[in-house]
Amino acid sequence: MPFPLDEKYITETENELGVIFPDKFKSKMMQENGGELMTEDDDWNLYPFFDKSDKKRISRTCNHIGLETKQAKNWGNFPSNGIAIASNGSGDHLVLLPTKENNGKLSDEIFTWYHETGKTEKVANIIDELMDN
Repeated sequence: MPFPLDEKYITETENELGVIFPDKFKSKMMQENGGELMTEDDDWNLYPFFDKSDKKRISRTCNHIGLETKQAKNWGNFPSNGIAIASNGSGDHLVLLPTKENNGKLSDEIFTWYHETGKTEKVANIIDELMDN
């Protein structure tokens, strides 16, 4: 169940991963830290940001973006500069990648990363395109 998030937890994750998340993504996550997205081919569960405000939220956010990204990077073919933001439950992830201009600033574009091939495919220009549910 999604719930609001204090921006300080996004900042903590940005510092941990060495990236800056896109503003639209941060706004969506501050309103609902988690939730579901839909692409043309799949349904996705968004990873939350780790919320340490109380025991219940710690429990609800234990599969957070930082942890899931670190685990995904253990696959040999996950993009080295990718950030995992969602899962389809079958091993694939939605990922954010850095802008061409700044390796520390993530682009608004969202990609599917296929765990079997290591390929990425753009599925949206911005998170709002995947939020019609």
